[in-house]
Amino acid sequence: MGGIVVAGTHSGSGKTTVTLGLMAALRKKGLTVQPFKAGPDFIDAGLHRLAADQISRNLDLWMCGPDYVKSCFTKHAAGADIGVVEGVMGLYDGDRSTATLAALLDLPVVLVVDAYGMAESAGAVVKGFAEFGVRSSTFGVKFAGVIFNRVASESHFARLRDSVRDIPVLGYLLRDLDFEIPHRHLGLATVEEIPLCKESLARLADVMLERINIDEIIQNAGSRNKESGNLEGAEDAKNGKSIRIAIARDRAFSFYYEDNFDMLREAGAEIISFSPLADEAIPDSDAVYFGGGYPELHAEALSRNESMRSSVRNWAESGKAMYAECGGLMYLSQAITRDDNKYPMVGIFPFETRMLGKPRLGYREVTLREGSIIGSAGEVRRGHEFHYSEIVGERAGSAYQVTDSRGKGLTNEGFRYKRTLASYIHLHFGSDARCASQFISYVREK
Repeated sequence: MGGIVVAGTHSGSGKTTVTLGLMAALRKKGLTVQPFKAGPDFIDAGLHRLAADQISRNLDLWMCGPDYVKSCFTKHAAGADIGVVEGVMGLYDGDRSTATLAALLDLPVVLVVDAYGMAESAGAVVKGFAEFGVRSSTFGVKFAGVIFNRVASESHFARLRDSVRDIPVLGYLLRDLDFEIPHRHLGLATVEEIPLCKESLARLADVMLERINIDEIIQNAGSRNKESGNLEGAEDAKNGKSIRIAIARDRAFSFYYEDNFDMLREAGAEIISFSPLADEAIPDSDAVYFGGGYPELHAEALSRNESMRSSVRNWAESGKAMYAECGGLMYLSQAITRDDNKYPMVGIFPFETRMLGKPRLGYREVTLREGSIIGSAGEVRRGHEFHYSEIVGERAGSAYQVTDSRGKGLTNEGFRYKRTLASYIHLHFGSDARCASQFISYVREK
């Protein structure tokens, strides 16, 4: 089993398109592909599932640490012919960069270079990226090759190719490539909105097979780490009958770390799904988990489903366990305001939410100020925040003390009502091995 990291010189260089095309092309050659995404991004990981027909896993060094990341890669890549990791930002950008991840996993990098507006200068760009990585004691990057994106013509590609020294040029994608991923205000459109049809992916795979040396990528893919693939994620808490956790999953709620579900299963949970958009009530279960997504885009439909809103409200009032993140918090508020229209929501918390023009985003470290469904007082969890809405009105008491990745204090949050906990922060349960088992224990306390 091998692996490869697809990285870019900068954000917007085309690495997502190349990653999806590479996955689709590898599948067309008969290989089983295990996708991964560097960092906390949900949307790219969802798109990977369409191209690879496998659930993509987030590899985030800040949230989960190097040991967890290595174990996650090893465990999930073990059953595949090749693992494909999509990087984040530019190759060397950030405190825990794509280059750092590639070095940790001992995987070679395919560098995507946006060739728009340059020719021979591309050689200098590639040389700079290669020498910076090789000479740095921090990274020690190995390069499998270069793919040029947004190339004007075959003659343009020839000039680009001839300018590169000492690194294989694997091929190119033309500027007029008939492939586009729709965008939303949070980034790319989600997989639940079906932004990529099978025909479009098939065409992209054909282009990759025609213009990219896929066989060389396979040949140069690095070997996986040989350590045990057992994740140090969840302690085994199967000391009773399995509990059922109902996950809100539809076009409005789709942002989840799949590892969280795996860890909950390992701790003794059965995961079932329901749709706040289409279903009338919460299904038979012991706990409810609302993730993030685009509730603001579906606010009218969510509001119109009064039966489901009533079911969720009654669930909270009865003191049953419920956990919500980001879009889930918005749904549990009094209302969502978007484009001067106010849509009533579940109404568990006293505040409303409204959409803004600028995002609030970044890594978050949470210290629990009191015991809850995700742990005991004083324990620390890590996650990520990315939303375009804000809380308006009275806030409930905060259960979290919050800092950013550099330790700067932020507005405390984490809102509780009886046995319901909601926050804007998407927590990764891999940030603390106790989280999933404590979640299960809390639910069983009912």
